[in-house]
Amino acid sequence: MADRIAEEKIDQIRQAVDVVEVISDYVQLKKQGRNYFGLCPFHGESTPSFSVSPDKQIYHCFGCGAGGNVFSFLMELEGISFQEAAVKLAAKVNIDLDINLPSANGGKKVSKELQSMLDAHELLRKFYHHLLVNTNEGQHALEYLLNRGFTQESIDKFQIGYSLNSWDFVHKFLAKRDFSPESMEKAGLIIKRERDGTYFDRFRDRIMFPIFDRHGNTIAFSGRSLGADEPKYLNSPETAIFNKSKILYNYHLAKPSIKKLQHAVLFEGFADCIAADRSGVENGIATMGTSLTDEHISLLRQSIQSITICYDSDKAGIEAAYRAGNHLHEAGFQLRVAMMPDGQDPDEYIKKNGPDKFRQEVIGASLTWMAFKFLYFRRGKNLQFEGDRLSYIEVIIKEISKLNKAVERDHYLRQLAAEFSLSLEALQQQQKQMFFDEKRKSNGKNEIFHKPIVMAKPVEELKPAHYTAERCLIAHMLKSRDVAYKVQELLAGETFNSDEHQAIITYLLAFYEDHLELDTSAFLIYLQDDNLRRMVATIEMMSINDEVSDQELTDYIKQVLNYQKMLKIKEKEVELKEAERQSDFGKAAAIGLEINQLRKLL
Repeated sequence: MADRIAEEKIDQIRQAVDVVEVISDYVQLKKQGRNYFGLCPFHGESTPSFSVSPDKQIYHCFGCGAGGNVFSFLMELEGISFQEAAVKLAAKVNIDLDINLPSANGGKKVSKELQSMLDAHELLRKFYHHLLVNTNEGQHALEYLLNRGFTQESIDKFQIGYSLNSWDFVHKFLAKRDFSPESMEKAGLIIKRERDGTYFDRFRDRIMFPIFDRHGNTIAFSGRSLGADEPKYLNSPETAIFNKSKILYNYHLAKPSIKKLQHAVLFEGFADCIAADRSGVENGIATMGTSLTDEHISLLRQSIQSITICYDSDKAGIEAAYRAGNHLHEAGFQLRVAMMPDGQDPDEYIKKNGPDKFRQEVIGASLTWMAFKFLYFRRGKNLQFEGDRLSYIEVIIKEISKLNKAVERDHYLRQLAAEFSLSLEALQQQQKQMFFDEKRKSNGKNEIFHKPIVMAKPVEELKPAHYTAERCLIAHMLKSRDVAYKVQELLAGETFNSDEHQAIITYLLAFYEDHLELDTSAFLIYLQDDNLRRMVATIEMMSINDEVSDQELTDYIKQVLNYQKMLKIKEKEVELKEAERQSDFGKAAAIGLEINQLRKLL
């Protein structure tokens, strides 16, 4: 078997794979005109500037400049090589590559040590689960779970297990299977004693909840004590394969439901997530004991734009919900907040009231983000006191000012007016004043109020005429082999002023030597430089006429060549000043004549 993928296989993959279909697994796309738009997965944004062209089989972000074809998308997003991206795409369209690669399953290559950590976790997950459901040693743990409302179906789905009440069983179990103790300590499965250098098991006599990454690999565990032992939950430490800030519990299982419903329910911990799943909420996910991070949000944006937060209703839970909500709102998500009654967490509520009430009266009755803020900002205030009441009204009006839609602003101002028997006109006047005050403070740079969310349009920085001309020429050269050779002829041996533009046309002319027509996606594979790929994707997204006249080409070429003459004029003007400074009037006159001749050529 070969170690390299044949070029004809690459072409076969490229023709079989649809860039829209592949990117849709990572980005929620909406059709607008001929292209699809979504939130860019490569940088944070709240309005879609990421465009995918099914005609050209390329993508381009007008915000950060990312661009390329389906291969470069996977390479940049997942940090994999071209070969690994090709393997992954070939598996998607059932093309046999006939190559010998460690990552032939489409996954990313990992080092031997990391693979050993993953293998050990996978082995223990199966062993812990077997102990719980099939052995006498795990019977008491199984009964404990069943008595707390867990079902056999839920235990199997989440692969819950049991760790033996032993100090060294796991250490010996893994050692017999050639897992080094040093590596297993790094994996967080065993701990080294300082006094004598021996090892003991991290988890003993605990119910084991495996933690999975987004691909379903076991990467950590959380062990719950069966009695009053502390800590109640003992978690794996962060390791080379487990980073809490990047993991959302249950994401790999919930993803199909999330994509189907276009909505996720975010919980504060995995126990609530499992309880909600038992009640029929299959699109639940949870953070792993950490605040919501940019990495979490980046992962969520690949599937959805709508989220319900369902945290505990105690003080810490409400504060956490507010922080998470702000983070999600800033990232452009549509938000609701499910309020738990009487200080309960979701797990407790479901046990007490049943799954139907949880779905209908908690998740189904969730509040809008603004309605939640009404409740959040009144906490700790006695609205019978005038000072607290005025302070509360002021902060709520400020929050209303940030709403995009006039209907929403009117709705909540009326609600505020009715609750406190205030004049709607007075509230509207104060809201407008706050809006303009905030606008003045931001100077139009930091925040834009009341602006409807629309598909982002490319905002081009004003470029010199020669630069724009070069890009227009390249755009037409990409459309037509004949135009490409005509531009080469008109340049008459001269080059483009931008090194990157010159590199693109050099590659392009070489590509046309072997191809009668240009396939953009194929040309992007032909280009070796990532920066050039992005530039070509940007140029391909430019709006140009289908046909270009000889006069238009001549005008573009004139802009390109004139810039070189202008640079020469500036150079001569410096020489002229130096000659005049040195009182060399003969030389100055000669240089002045050269400058005049160059200006005539312009």
